[in-house]
Amino acid sequence: MKSEKGFTLVEMLVVLFIIAILILVMLPNIAQHFKMIDDKGCEAHVSMVQTQVEAYRIDHMDYPTIDQLITNEYITTEQEKCPDKKTLIEIKDGQVYRVK
Repeated sequence: MKSEKGFTLVEMLVVLFIIAILILVMLPNIAQHFKMIDDKGCEAHVSMVQTQVEAYRIDHMDYPTIDQLITNEYITTEQEKCPDKKTLIEIKDGQVYRVK
C-alpha cells in the first residue's frame, strides 16, 4: 500500500468546527462595529445639515424648516435622512436633531 499524504475527514471537520466557533464569537463585535459606524455617520450628517441651517439663517434672517432647505437647494431630498436611510432629521428652533 502506498503512503498517501493528506488530511483525514476528521481533521478537516475539526478545523471547520474551530473556524465556525471563531466566526460565531466575532459576529456580535462586527455587528456592534457597524452600528457605531452608522451612529458616527449620522452625527456627521446632522452637523452638516446644522451648517446649512446657519447658512440659510445668514441669507434669509430666519431659521428654516427641512422643506425650506430642500426648496432653496441647501440640501437634497436624500439628505432628509441619515446615511443609514432609516433615521430622519428635523429642525426645532434652529437646531438639527435625529428622529428615530
